[in-house]
Amino acid sequence: MAQSDRQAQRAELHKAIWGIADEVRGAVDGWDFKAYILCFLFYRFISEDLAEYIDTGEHEAGDPTFSYAELSDDDAEAARADLLKDMGYFILPSQLFANIAKAPDRDPELNIHVKEIFEAIEGSSVGTSSEDSFKGLFDDVDVTSNKLGGDLVERNARLAKIIEGIRDLDFGSVRDASIDLFGDAYEYLMNMYASQAGKSGGEFFTPQEVSELLARIVIGHRTSVNKVYDPACGSGSLLLKFAKILGPENVRGGFFGQEINPTTYNLARINMFLHHVNFSDFDIARGDTLLNPQHWDDEPFDAIVSNPPYSVKWVGDNDPTLINDPRFSPAGVLAPKGYADLAFTMHMLSWLSTEGTAAIVEFPGVLYRGGAEEKIRRYLVDNNFVDAVIQLPANLFFGVTIATCVIVLSRHKADDQVLFVDASELFGHVGNKNVLMPEHIEKIADAVIDRTEEEYFSKLVGITEIGGEANHYNLSVGTWVEKRDTRVKVDIAELNERIAGIVAREQQLRSQIDAIVADLEG
Repeated sequence: MAQSDRQAQRAELHKAIWGIADEVRGAVDGWDFKAYILCFLFYRFISEDLAEYIDTGEHEAGDPTFSYAELSDDDAEAARADLLKDMGYFILPSQLFANIAKAPDRDPELNIHVKEIFEAIEGSSVGTSSEDSFKGLFDDVDVTSNKLGGDLVERNARLAKIIEGIRDLDFGSVRDASIDLFGDAYEYLMNMYASQAGKSGGEFFTPQEVSELLARIVIGHRTSVNKVYDPACGSGSLLLKFAKILGPENVRGGFFGQEINPTTYNLARINMFLHHVNFSDFDIARGDTLLNPQHWDDEPFDAIVSNPPYSVKWVGDNDPTLINDPRFSPAGVLAPKGYADLAFTMHMLSWLSTEGTAAIVEFPGVLYRGGAEEKIRRYLVDNNFVDAVIQLPANLFFGVTIATCVIVLSRHKADDQVLFVDASELFGHVGNKNVLMPEHIEKIADAVIDRTEEEYFSKLVGITEIGGEANHYNLSVGTWVEKRDTRVKVDIAELNERIAGIVAREQQLRSQIDAIVADLEG
């Protein structure tokens, strides 16, 4: 399929998907309703993925007419053990999306049957190595909720519309990873919901172009990485950029993330599956990363990317044991209770491998505030862990209009300088948002990776200068990169000459007028 045809197919698909979401949500808030659309999209995906996997094997074995969807449930049970080992879950033929979607509007107990199917899918993995990947995956889809309607008839009617709408979407072969329309559809929906959700959308969703910039900076000139980690992974989009850029096979050790919000935690796991990441290749955990990190046995990581919550409160020095935590203790001080930003930064540095790079979106205050944050910056700078600081444009994130920044950390620097990059003017406009365009991403990433200087854009500064007495370890880009003077330049001598000419001409005209008046009076 030609690139233009794929783009047209995506555009039509996106239009149809948003049409479904817009039509069926009714009185339900779009942000609350996203889980219903996304989970039924996921239900179709895993149904078709399982069925195509089985059908392909049977066709290659010499039975071209075999169809798992038409098999009896009793006959299908024989394949349960093997499918759990390979796929991580099991769905009976009668429970496949394709069979449920044939006539959902004629099932008076549709919500009950859907609930039973979701419970069966989750339950199929219990006691297996995929249990953690599926446990509670459908918790946010309450098919008996009043959000779907005031009574059973209304709830089932809305469920039927969701199922019929998703049934009629043209995804082609689910196992054709070269097109990846399911994953693309998921990202589109997340983006649309986030753009309409205001601040709450920005809390979990990093715009795709920002994700790409961070991933490209961390990848650098490498063609593969070992393990990728995000301690505040949201919906997982940052992690999955590595699969998109490098290919999933070139993220050799898998994808690791932690998320404190239960709904977003479920969405991250769904996102992994929809992007063809097998359950054995990702480990998304739920919990508070700062107080209860879940991946002690998996660190260190070669690649870390994150957009942690800005200036969130945490326990800080109210818990005196935290100063002995190996993640925080090297700085000799804890991040302030009202600003946990640098606590996340210290956590990521601690879990970064000796060959690793981390790129972290930060609230700009962490670059210049005093007190404990200045002491943490002192530790980061003096030990030469800060590779680069990038000033991003304002209004890139959903619900956040401020100009954020990116701190790049490295444990394998070849020099003792920090590269400061002023990218505040590199953006295009899409709707009411600023957006990093492909050429902007390339320019910023190339400057950081190759550590190049350019007047008014990037500058290398030695760590001893940053730590100078007058600078207080200030990492604000504006302190180090001179702004281009865009004011109109005026030649004072020329201006004075022009003024003198105007005054002389004025005097000449006045004399002429006086002469004319005197003539008239005479």
